[in-house]
Amino acid sequence: MYLIIGASGMLGGAVARQLLAQGKPVKAMTRTPEKLEELRQLGAQVVQGDLTIPDSIRSACEGVEKILAAAHSMMGRGKYRSEAVDDTGQRHLIDIARKSGVKHFVYTSIYGAAPDHPIDFWRTKYSVEQHLRSSGMSFTILRPTAFADFHAHLLIGKPILENGKVTLFGVGNAPRNFVTVKDVAEFVEIALEDPKAKGDLIEIGGPENLSNQQIVEIYARLSGRSVKVNHVPLPVLDLIQTMIKPLHPGLSRIMRASIYVDRYGDRFDPSYTLQKYPKKLTRLEDWVQGKVMISRDPQVLSTEI
Repeated sequence: MYLIIGASGMLGGAVARQLLAQGKPVKAMTRTPEKLEELRQLGAQVVQGDLTIPDSIRSACEGVEKILAAAHSMMGRGKYRSEAVDDTGQRHLIDIARKSGVKHFVYTSIYGAAPDHPIDFWRTKYSVEQHLRSSGMSFTILRPTAFADFHAHLLIGKPILENGKVTLFGVGNAPRNFVTVKDVAEFVEIALEDPKAKGDLIEIGGPENLSNQQIVEIYARLSGRSVKVNHVPLPVLDLIQTMIKPLHPGLSRIMRASIYVDRYGDRFDPSYTLQKYPKKLTRLEDWVQGKVMISRDPQVLSTEI
């Protein structure tokens, strides 16, 4: 039995569908089971669970051999603030999984995780990695770069396709790496099934480094739309994130991360990973072409892209 933590998210949902298509037993954990009716119909056992409630984790882990931890709360606040979910909650999950006899644990970290990273979310991810390493369980750690499905499409491409307008934080010229959820899901399968991946830390990214401005240009060119781009200057963004931090620390964190990326970029070279785990990575332009096709004809299946 495979347990997917965060099955209502982009990556968790993609992996669950992938495993179910292969006829494998999947237990899908989420705080909101009603969001997983599609997975239930595909054969998943949907369970309600909450990383802030250890008893619900304990129940979800019963009878499970392998776990994918794909949930996070980077933008959370209150009960679901990042410290409660991404730190304490993930540590509880690891400890309970070990006591429940889970044979292999795949943890979704983040590219650049380090004890001295300027953004606390990256420091938290690194700390949880160390907790997993010391747990005694068989594990694989994945460090993906920015998900194209969110950072390239939802934040940039979708507004362009719908309104011909987009707002960028900062100038948007710093190169960064985007990876599709589909590609990350394929590496998750490697992490779950390939003995070579046990104990490994796998950095995952796309085949190219592109700036936010270049993403705008790709969507504009492939859709044939003229695009109006608005910019929020970094000093203004820094002021806003400071003011809202007491009210919404998660949103403030996202803004701080945006400032960091716009100043320094976030490059990645996949060659080392591909030497060990050969696969074809998805070019952003090819992937965006599929998004443009869907925007013109919603009947186009996203699974064909």
